[in-house]
Amino acid sequence: MALFSKDTKKTEKAKKPVVKTSSKKAREATPALKARAAVVITAPWISEKALIGTEKGVYVFAIPRTVTKLDVSRAIETLYKVVPRKVHVVNLPGKRVSSRTRRGTAIRARRRKAYVYLAKGDTIQFA
Repeated sequence: MALFSKDTKKTEKAKKPVVKTSSKKAREATPALKARAAVVITAPWISEKALIGTEKGVYVFAIPRTVTKLDVSRAIETLYKVVPRKVHVVNLPGKRVSSRTRRGTAIRARRRKAYVYLAKGDTIQFA
């Protein structure tokens, strides 16, 4: 019996079955999924730091500003047949650089990149 509530009976809520949304198997790639994946993953990010990360199973990709983590994850599954463990997205600001002209300065475009973490043993081949 409850002392401070009006409810005198104990009621148990029915538990909903847990459904996993991402499976270990890669999804079947339809032409629409392939086209979307090609828009989502612009290019692999080629830098010294990114190449060091590939040894640890972290791959870096350039992505558009409107893309979400879920979009990146699905694109990696479609293009490379690998299920990512997690995805981090980083926004890089535009930088002011000297243009060596009369105007003097210019602003580099802002960019966005995604860090894709894979499980041990999984790899991505770019070439």
